[in-house]
Amino acid sequence: MPRFAIARLARAGLMTAATVAMLSWGGEGKTQGMRGGGPTEVGVVTLESAQVPFSQTVPGRAVAFQEVDIRPRVGGMISEVVYEYGRPVSAGDVLFRIEDDTYRAQLSAAQAAVDLAEASVATSQSTITRYERLLGTGITEDEMASARVSLKQAEADLSSAQANLEVARLDLDRTEIRSPIDGFPSVPTVSVGTLVTEAQTDALATVTRLDPIYVDVVESSRRIGEIRNRFDSGSLTRGDRLGLNLQLETGETHSGEGSVVSPSASVSTTTGSSELRLQFDNPERRIMPGQYLRVEMTLGTTQAVLVPQGATSRSSAGELTAFVAVNGAAHERVLTEDGSYRNDWVVTDGVEDGELLIVDGLSNLQDGAEVSTVPVTISDDGVVSDVAQDGADAGSADNATASDDGNGVTSGDGATETDTTTDGDEG
Repeated sequence: MPRFAIARLARAGLMTAATVAMLSWGGEGKTQGMRGGGPTEVGVVTLESAQVPFSQTVPGRAVAFQEVDIRPRVGGMISEVVYEYGRPVSAGDVLFRIEDDTYRAQLSAAQAAVDLAEASVATSQSTITRYERLLGTGITEDEMASARVSLKQAEADLSSAQANLEVARLDLDRTEIRSPIDGFPSVPTVSVGTLVTEAQTDALATVTRLDPIYVDVVESSRRIGEIRNRFDSGSLTRGDRLGLNLQLETGETHSGEGSVVSPSASVSTTTGSSELRLQFDNPERRIMPGQYLRVEMTLGTTQAVLVPQGATSRSSAGELTAFVAVNGAAHERVLTEDGSYRNDWVVTDGVEDGELLIVDGLSNLQDGAEVSTVPVTISDDGVVSDVAQDGADAGSADNATASDDGNGVTSGDGATETDTTTDGDEG
């Protein structure tokens, strides 16, 4: 007996608790025997053909939006690890400090060289000014030319000294190693006292930005070509935008918005597939780089029938099958599916609009078996409910208070049946 039928009889008061338990736990084989070979009661839903979202689910891997290895740009000994692991940092925050005594001394020396060069330029300019007044009265043209050359050389020396001063300032500034991006730093690979070198191979830490985050998905070039042909033939209708639904490893649906960042422009010579990069909002940082994900991509719509996956099975040959009720008999159909939508198969052949799909009472059901159909509903989670349950639940309170002569039993539809049991020899 189907689950919804047992529940309906129990609410009607026509079954004792023991009977409900026996039917619930005894299996459908026993109840079918009790019916003496009569029609099997099954729950059915009416199929409807409609424009159904056409989607493809493809695997993907999460990739950091930004990820930077932190390396020193000057050498020296680590004097301080500034950041706290596990806490986010902003662009420009100091992560490490290197001992800066040597670099401060180099900056002072560079500043002194600039001062000396500036004095040399001033002296050369003074010499030229004096020579210009004395030109022709004791200063020759050769001496004047030599003075001008000396000034140019002094100016060049000043420029060089100023450049060295800027390098010294940069080196001193680089003793504070900063994060170039917003993100989360990894565990430091060095501690105070570690000697590091300029542009060394080993990173001191890695900073990763998690919001937003990339997801790289892969689809075969053959499948991409098939979908393109279906759009061209009209069997698929393009939507206004590409729908993206990201599923986490736990099966949960990610709430962040998604978009296409970079469509593939080539096909892998080894796998025959193309890679597409997507971007999703990740404010709660639930998605981490390297995580395995599944992306449902809604490409458009197609005319089809949605068949609940729980009402189908696979034959030994791998064919998708389901039962429909026609003229009081169950008939097994082979279905042609074109992907899935939520918990339903998108079926393009095998069943038709208006047919009654059997969704409950399927255990041991055979092709051609007699059936008695009861309209039911099926939720997105695959839970089957009798269409009449809501009405029965609404009327249960009235039925419980219905008046009788003490010898009556209230039925599920509100009617009162007379108790024919009598004492003594009355028949």
